[in-house]
Amino acid sequence: MPEKTADITVAHQVERVVSRLDSLSTLPCVATRLFSRLLQSQPSALTDIIESDPALTAKILSLIDRQGLSFTDGRFSVRWALDKLPAQLVRDALFSVRVLQAFDLAPDSDKPLPKKQLAQHSLAVACCARNIAEIVLPQMDSQLAYLAGLLHDIGKLALYQAMPKSFARIVEEAESQNACICVIEQKHLGLDHTILGRRLAQKWHLPSQITLAIWLHHSDTSLISQNMPEAKIAQVVRSADLIARQCDIGQSGSYDVPDSAEQIAQSLAIEPEQLQQIRRNLGEQVGQKSKLLGLDSPNAAAAYCDTVHTTAAQLARDNTKLSLEHRRLQTDSSHLDFITDFLLSIDSATSPIDVAENFAIRWQRFYQTGIVCLYLAPPADSQTLEAVVVENLSQSRMVCLNVPVDSPPIPKTIANSFAILNAHEYVDWLFEQLDVDFDLSQTKLVPLLSAGKAIGAVVFELRYPGDIELFREKFEAATSVAGAVLDMTFSSADGQRFAEQFARFITKPRDTQPDTIVKTRPKDTQPQITTDSSLDALAEMAAGAAHELNNPLSVISGRAQLLTEAETDPEKKRMLEQIRENTGEIAQIVDCLMSFARPQQPRPGQTSIKQILDEATQLAARKQNVEQLDVQIDIADGVENVFVDSAQVVSAIANVFSNSVESYSDQAGPVKVTADIDKSGGFVRLQIADFGCGMDWQTLRKATQPFFSAKPAGRKRGMGLAHARQIVQLNKGSLAIASQPGSGTTVTILLPCK
Repeated sequence: MPEKTADITVAHQVERVVSRLDSLSTLPCVATRLFSRLLQSQPSALTDIIESDPALTAKILSLIDRQGLSFTDGRFSVRWALDKLPAQLVRDALFSVRVLQAFDLAPDSDKPLPKKQLAQHSLAVACCARNIAEIVLPQMDSQLAYLAGLLHDIGKLALYQAMPKSFARIVEEAESQNACICVIEQKHLGLDHTILGRRLAQKWHLPSQITLAIWLHHSDTSLISQNMPEAKIAQVVRSADLIARQCDIGQSGSYDVPDSAEQIAQSLAIEPEQLQQIRRNLGEQVGQKSKLLGLDSPNAAAAYCDTVHTTAAQLARDNTKLSLEHRRLQTDSSHLDFITDFLLSIDSATSPIDVAENFAIRWQRFYQTGIVCLYLAPPADSQTLEAVVVENLSQSRMVCLNVPVDSPPIPKTIANSFAILNAHEYVDWLFEQLDVDFDLSQTKLVPLLSAGKAIGAVVFELRYPGDIELFREKFEAATSVAGAVLDMTFSSADGQRFAEQFARFITKPRDTQPDTIVKTRPKDTQPQITTDSSLDALAEMAAGAAHELNNPLSVISGRAQLLTEAETDPEKKRMLEQIRENTGEIAQIVDCLMSFARPQQPRPGQTSIKQILDEATQLAARKQNVEQLDVQIDIADGVENVFVDSAQVVSAIANVFSNSVESYSDQAGPVKVTADIDKSGGFVRLQIADFGCGMDWQTLRKATQPFFSAKPAGRKRGMGLAHARQIVQLNKGSLAIASQPGSGTTVTILLPCK
């Protein structure tokens, strides 16, 4: 009993020692090849070295698990892993692998089991396991068998690394007794390398089938695999281990007599000729990989020291570059904060001169300049321009200046490209009008550019003129952002004026009774969208609005996206996303203007009225973000097809359905739809009725005007009924609305049958 207790105690001590290992050790010759390639290329070019060395392979497989990756379709590939893992992470992991005996003066060949011989044995088992798997396990990944063979002795490698003297005595005793090394390990340690290898494989989260092969490769796996199919890899690795020993490739530390070739072939259910072919090719395969790793290289320790020296020098240079890059990034980060804070301070109601003042104050504060004057390019034919002056302590004031008569307000030198000019050489007219004591010798002038055109300029005192080139790139970036924002605010104001004029042009007073709009039945001729003869002019105006808005919008959206990607503060990131969303909303308003002014001509065809109503119901549900709407459809007998552009009419009716649903304060319906033949017989009449809030006479008469909505701020754009009426008219139909407050609304649509 005391001896058994002692065995358990020793086993626990051995387990504790081995469990402290974070990785296995590799040979100096392998490290020399590895480090040389790490300095010359990307980690993905190291595949052949990594998958030939147990220590490096185990490190990468463990890293895959820690990063939460999984092999595609269960196919094991070190190359795939290196492509997926971050390059710097792979590099750090490989540099962290320990190197065995790099400075040990005792030659490796003097030891009972030289590490190079053990490495060759692992390579032989790996290559042999892959060859066997290709024959007996065609449905399984042969690379998995290779990796299992390469790693089958990691418990032995761990003992070699953690307890070199004890391990040497175990190998000597196994050789003297012609015994399997597992027997001697159990005798002295209370456990063997297969159990220790399993513990390490579980700790490092190696694939389960590889873990089984590590644990069972000295067991009778032919019986185990019959009841445990996943242990088939272990049977392949056991057979490969026996074949490698028979071929006398490397050393394993076991000196018992391996099974005969006939026994191995029988256990694998393969032909003896196939086994002989594997044996014949094995030496050459192992030789190629040994040459790759430099296992036969002379003076490996000295070569390793030279490589370490070269690597250290390279890492020192890389560290210097990183330090410089870190300082540059810190500067860029503060500059990014300046631009971000400026963008986040702007909202849709900010006027151009307010934007100018905001930017000028921040410019002075961030760049620590003296007096700043930011002026905006004057409108065409204007004799005055707006400017803002920021003196000491960020005190600002807005002024109006006279446009110079004999020179352009924005010098031609910077009208279309960025440059830093001496201000007194170009804008004396500005200094003459401003009651500000500028130091002209230090005053600079830079443009505010948007889409290659200067829309303003900044005049400022640069207190450190010797460093002007250091600021050049930062000045250009900041002024381009400010120029784009100012251009957007100008265009936004222009767009608002365009929209207001557009709405006035297309709105024509009608003589109607209170709470009712009655439309006459359409004629056979193509209807006009509006009776105003200036529609073409309106279309041109809308196109102009689109052109003026889209350029600055795209710049703002692009810059906001770049800032969002670089920003780490969640609140600032959210506000930058709001900027992008708002620019997208403005772009959609422009699209609405254009589509209303220049609608696409319909392509009519015979379509089932039931199909149109069903598709309109589905489209309206998607617009309302609900699964289904309470739309009750009643189609009279004899009503079948209409002659319209079905896609356009579906969109129009969906807009009517959406308006009907939104008329209810606390529910989504019902909406009742009836379809019958008009008295003339040439039209299908749709009546779409809701029982919602209804409309008074003033609201009703504006219901189909573009951009009109009775909803408060934050509403939608109010184009639903306007588009619906326009589309119906384009398809030679008509739309009429009847409504009373509190009694709901009925929309009557006539669609031609042919």
